[in-house]
Amino acid sequence: MNTPASKSFGDRLVDAVRAKKSAVCVGLDPRWGSLPDAIRSGIDANDRRAVASATECYCREVIDAVAAFAPVVKPQAAFFEQLGPSGMVALGSVIQYARKAGLLVLLDGKRGDIGTTAEAYADAYLGNESAWQCDALTVNPYLGDDTLKPFVDVCKSRDAGIFVLVKTSNPGSGYLQDKRIEGRTVYEQIADLVEQLARQTLSDSSLNSASGSASGSRYGSVGAVVGATYPEQLAKLRARMPSTWILIPGYGAQGGTAADVAHGFDSQGLGAIVNSSRGIIFAYQSPRYAGLAWQEAVAQSTQQMATELQAATA
Repeated sequence: MNTPASKSFGDRLVDAVRAKKSAVCVGLDPRWGSLPDAIRSGIDANDRRAVASATECYCREVIDAVAAFAPVVKPQAAFFEQLGPSGMVALGSVIQYARKAGLLVLLDGKRGDIGTTAEAYADAYLGNESAWQCDALTVNPYLGDDTLKPFVDVCKSRDAGIFVLVKTSNPGSGYLQDKRIEGRTVYEQIADLVEQLARQTLSDSSLNSASGSASGSRYGSVGAVVGATYPEQLAKLRARMPSTWILIPGYGAQGGTAADVAHGFDSQGLGAIVNSSRGIIFAYQSPRYAGLAWQEAVAQSTQQMATELQAATA
């Protein structure tokens, strides 16, 4: 089961990364057309219930393959939502399966809204008391700073976490995020807000430890999403957000390398988790793993990524 909930999410993430000596976050993006033939065989792609059941089975096997090498899995809600009610049941089952495997679960839902709607999202997804029982959730801040408060409040009360979109990995992110207002880019303004909120969620043991210890870290429970495809900005944001965990998408299939993502880590090799989705869960499609069972390809690609990150960081 998960690390005891008496610890903040920021501290639990430190424990998980240290225990497995890995900063790998495995993205569960189960695109039906890319799943192994053995999973899709004999199933009508128009039968959403059957597809959802097979998708759940696939994700469980992925979790089994990566559990020894990754501290975190990140289910992408969209690929379950598109399967309708059956898909949402499958998502719930996958979350529980990952928790029982000892993994932290970061749901990629990019939620963000105002007032009571934000409160409902936070209550629905975050912590053991919630309906979905996720350890953390991705959140979109671009409706305003007030939209983050309900999520932060629940993070504090339930030892949960959020990762706020700051500088995303997509090519069009600069359209809004790079706009400069009063001397700062939009993403820099969001980063400063995230760092402020992260400091508010530091655990007592963190506040008593300048550099982090076995009992606490210097990282809060409010994190940032910063893409691997922008390594220069990643380095600057690491320095700008010293109390903030960074989730780094864009590794592997999107072009980010271990050298790129190394900018997101601190001198102790902490402070960042690096997401890979296609590069891991569809590793069996790569010539590098030709001849292996698909589960073994998934396991080896996860282990290889962990090794690459170790070599590039402290």
